[in-house]
Amino acid sequence: MAKGVPHSTCSESAGRRMWWAALDILQSEILLPMNLTRGLWLSSPLPALYEPKLLNKFRGWVWAPKDLLNLTNPSVGILPPSQSVSPDFHDDSSGYERLTLLEEDGNDPLLIVITPEIQIALALEGESEDRKLLMRSDPETLSDLLTLLDNRLNTENVEQANNLRNALGEMGQLKTNDDLSKVFWPLLSQRLADIAPSLNIQTLPDNIINDHKSSAKNSEISLLEALTHEIRTPLATIRTLIRSLLRKQDLPKVVENRLKQIDIECTEQIDRFGLIFNAVELERSKPEQTNLALTDLGKMLTMLSPVWSNQLERKGLKLILDITPDLPKVLSDSEGLELMLTGLIDRNSRGLQTGGELTLKLRPAGQRLKLQILTQLTSIPNYGVSENVSNEEIGPVLSWNPSTGNLQLSQAATQRLLKSLGGRLTNRRDSGMTIFFPISELKELDLLD
Repeated sequence: MAKGVPHSTCSESAGRRMWWAALDILQSEILLPMNLTRGLWLSSPLPALYEPKLLNKFRGWVWAPKDLLNLTNPSVGILPPSQSVSPDFHDDSSGYERLTLLEEDGNDPLLIVITPEIQIALALEGESEDRKLLMRSDPETLSDLLTLLDNRLNTENVEQANNLRNALGEMGQLKTNDDLSKVFWPLLSQRLADIAPSLNIQTLPDNIINDHKSSAKNSEISLLEALTHEIRTPLATIRTLIRSLLRKQDLPKVVENRLKQIDIECTEQIDRFGLIFNAVELERSKPEQTNLALTDLGKMLTMLSPVWSNQLERKGLKLILDITPDLPKVLSDSEGLELMLTGLIDRNSRGLQTGGELTLKLRPAGQRLKLQILTQLTSIPNYGVSENVSNEEIGPVLSWNPSTGNLQLSQAATQRLLKSLGGRLTNRRDSGMTIFFPISELKELDLLD
């Protein structure tokens, strides 16, 4: 892959930032928008694919260090070497096969993605102060890479070699995308440039103050983007590894419970920082409402309530649903709304002590549906917890409560996010948090016609 690539003097830390940015660009900006239905991926030394929609549709193979495999397969190191170097561990929940990475293989990250519509290989190569990111999408290089990996599998796991060949055969005729590099590198450059602080200096005196404020805000947004990405991505990898551990049938109960707790905490933090990331992206682009579709809000609340109930029960709290039956659908973005509502549940439950209650009420209100999130501590209602007066704004999308240490989306950022999802937020001390969504009956009639 490195053949013909110019010499680089990129540091280890800079190379790592390039690698994470490349993974994000590949998944969020290239693969997900294509709505791919099938594919396969190969990576080393850890799972490099982390987007759930891709993991659910793609089949994968991961070469991981032997010590890491020992965590998920206790027979490794007990069986003879001929058996312990070829584990056939398959993680159904993650959709990938686990294989042994030998010590002489090194730990440079590699990811290959093959689909009928697009094929790409990413790698980070070089010494610690001479790192370079490699991206190849030409058929010749990818064919050579797959041949090398096929030969490797033939020597360590013939069954997996056949599985890989069969999976490649199921892809059918592959369509080469000659323009991929023309898209990938500009997107990567833009992402890295957004992360870096601006060094532009304006010389016009009248513009210095305004330009400085704009530059400071852009730097804050870029920093938040970088932080949320750097936090979510490792958490997603940790969660994937935890779930592979949970596939074992003979784990001690105390270990299983601890792993489940770690999985839950990772998921909650991934969702939380995903919401912050969405708010930051909205602050940067400020798009109009798009992709709004028919959404059964009552059904969504009912389906998500068990997850929220479990989340609140761990804090000693209770969730109460009060939904009027047979409500019309609303116009929203169901995926974004699910993440948003989960964030609001977390936000409104943070000020409650053990024994408190959180009530979700969904009622018709003219041409809209009214969703109320009300909190109650024992018998004393507390309808003002959603925005404490002591909260301090920090940056364009976050607020912080110095007395509790709680960090959350600011009121303005929450309103903007909900607006992009078709909702309108009102938040008063005497009425709690209320969100109005436009009903979609007229939209449904138009679709039926």
